[in-house]
Amino acid sequence: MRNLTEQSISDAVRERFAECPDPRLNQLFDSLIRHLHEFAREVRLTPEEWMAGINFLTAAGHITNEKRQEFILLSDTLGLSALVDILQNGDKPEQITESSLLGPFFREGAPEMPFDADIAGPVEGKRVVLHGRVTSIYGQPVADAMLDVWQAAPNGLYDLQDENQPEMNLRARFRTDSEGRYRFRSIKPASYPVPTDGPVGQMLNAVGRHPFRPAHIHFLITAPDYETLTTALYIDGDEYLDSDAVFGSRKSLVVGYSQLDQGNDRMSNDRDSKIDSIKFDFVLNPKRK
Repeated sequence: MRNLTEQSISDAVRERFAECPDPRLNQLFDSLIRHLHEFAREVRLTPEEWMAGINFLTAAGHITNEKRQEFILLSDTLGLSALVDILQNGDKPEQITESSLLGPFFREGAPEMPFDADIAGPVEGKRVVLHGRVTSIYGQPVADAMLDVWQAAPNGLYDLQDENQPEMNLRARFRTDSEGRYRFRSIKPASYPVPTDGPVGQMLNAVGRHPFRPAHIHFLITAPDYETLTTALYIDGDEYLDSDAVFGSRKSLVVGYSQLDQGNDRMSNDRDSKIDSIKFDFVLNPKRK
């Protein structure tokens, strides 16, 4: 039986994993062990700090439930989610719409709504129309694409967090028409803090970081023969665009408001007034055959 040192322990652990039959899993664990052990050596990790880390992860597990994913929030605030997104999409054609983070508040099963429907329900706020087209990188309209849309209310809370909002409020799915057009109504988003009542919030406070995200609206767009696009639109002028707590904002996804004259808009169901709007065309990447 050999005596382990602070260097040889890493080799011993890697040897135990070396027989893994899955090459990719072998690579992942080997690299994880090397970097994790090197981190501990570099900072001279103490038993007290190690236990604090264990307790932190345990607390993240305890607070996670069907409505809250603290580990995604942790990954987001550490920039890991953004890095994985960049690694996955960094070599895509420049023409396609840039991706952004899914975030911890996406929900399956949002109701499908008709063209020009309002997703805000009873929530009060300044109204906005979002419209545009979904096309391929060659400019062809993508008909029958599905847009999954979700956003927080002006109080900074999603329906999952707010007992005063109806189930699935500020969430919907829309299909593009034969010309690739989409259109729906909502309320203007506002910047808001990520949840700070759990271990991630404690971490942000301990290191002196603010918890705010810039105002945005999420989109997940799917269509046959095209790669799924997970992205978001960020509002121009928001004070947190350059310091997004989860590193999700992208320059190409920043949009401003323009006034839409509904009286001259043949697609509008309301011709009585003018309203602020956001026009954005999403470009999808064809799947490789």
